[in-house]
This record gives sequence, structure tokens and C-alpha cells, in this order.
Amino acid sequence: MGNSLKSATFLIESRIADAARGDFNACYDLGIIYSTGAAGVGIDLIEAHKWFNLAAVSGSEAAQQCRADIAEDMTAREIAEAQRAARAFLQATSRRAA
Repeated sequence: MGNSLKSATFLIESRIADAARGDFNACYDLGIIYSTGAAGVGIDLIEAHKWFNLAAVSGSEAAQQCRADIAEDMTAREIAEAQRAARAFLQATSRRAA
């Protein structure tokens, strides 16, 4: 159990690092992970919506569809929280890149 959890954590951390470098495929992957509970993480629709939103910004139609699908299971407050988190991530990464 310990090793699979470590590898799942590594997978997520490496995809977040890729996303921070502007890899929107990584954002989509993270959306899938959090919306399905894959890689041993719990399902977290706010996190999933955030990552799908970031991937959708880059023009990913798959991410737009996934975001719409999970939004149906979220409250307006949860969606607003996810959107705030997406903006914060973009601001943090654009400052780092500048």
C-alpha cells in the first residue's frame, strides 16, 4: 500500500509541476484523476473542475465537456471556489514565469 500511495503522490506532483509549466494536457490529466478518484486520491470535484477549467482555457474540448459534466453535480458555491482556485493557479504560475 505504501508504495502505490507514494507513486500516486509522485504522479500527481509531477503532473502539477507540468501544469505549472503550461502543459494543459497535464491539467486535463489532473481533472480526470480528481473527478474519478484515480491514483488513490479521493474524488474532489472542486479540484477536478479547477483542472478541467485550466485545460479548457487552452481550447481542450474534452476538458470543456468534462467540466460541464461535473458542474452538474456541484453547487454554485463549489463552482465559484473552483474558478477562484483556477485563477489563483494561473496568477501564481504567470508570476513564476515572468
